[in-house]
Amino acid sequence: MTMTQSFNTYALTVAALLAVAASSYGAPAVTEITLPGTLVYPESITSTSDGTLIVGSLGHGKGKTLWVCSNNLEQKGEATSVKAFDLKTGVIKGTYPLPGQGPLCNDIAVADDGTAYISDTVQGSVVMLKPGSKSLEIAAKDPLLAGVDGLAFGEKMILYVNSVSANKLLRLDLGPDGKSKSVTDLKLSRPLDRPDGLRAIGKNRLLMAENSGKMDIVTFEGQNAIIKTIKEGLESTPGVTATHGMAWIVEGKLNYRNDAALKGKDPGLFKMFAVPLPKE
Repeated sequence: MTMTQSFNTYALTVAALLAVAASSYGAPAVTEITLPGTLVYPESITSTSDGTLIVGSLGHGKGKTLWVCSNNLEQKGEATSVKAFDLKTGVIKGTYPLPGQGPLCNDIAVADDGTAYISDTVQGSVVMLKPGSKSLEIAAKDPLLAGVDGLAFGEKMILYVNSVSANKLLRLDLGPDGKSKSVTDLKLSRPLDRPDGLRAIGKNRLLMAENSGKMDIVTFEGQNAIIKTIKEGLESTPGVTATHGMAWIVEGKLNYRNDAALKGKDPGLFKMFAVPLPKE
């Protein structure tokens, strides 16, 4: 993976613990990490090339990555935006508000040319920020994009998108201007249950989280998406990443924030789990 990383909300950095856990060669592979703190509610996860894992949290706010969604969930203060940070220093490089009324910045994928693509779950659109641009512009807007969530590139001009509300997996074919030429509703090998985070792990090969507690590998044959589950039985899993041959998934337990019957109850510890990444 490149040093151009992305994840949802602000970053909860647990680098001292996670860098050792994820990149200790010669030691047994770590397959479970308990996140420090309480009421963390992880929403996404990413990794850097040295094996450091970085978690995006709805419970805490602290930035240490390049591309970050900053959501104004309570409609107070700064508008919902995507922020650019210097990964090493944490210095902010730019803030770019999302267009429209009540947007929700959910995931980010960065193209080879440096263009950042951002999913807006509420608006049902994908916006983009080209290198050197001062503002976001619409890259894709289509009824099929209702509930758009995770983003990941397959090939240079193919952007895969899922819908957390419609349980769809879509393919955007991008034109020379970076905007979508077409949106294809892919045929699934099995139904999805609230798909969320996506990460590319090869050419047209994706790692995907389902909020039902599953981590999948997705491959493609034409307009068919073949879904293979490699980890399941977890609780409310919104984010995935891969580093050093391991596939990681994080338990967000966001149902404790969103379900009225669970609000105020102790969600317990927040953990990340890993399994060896199957070879192609």
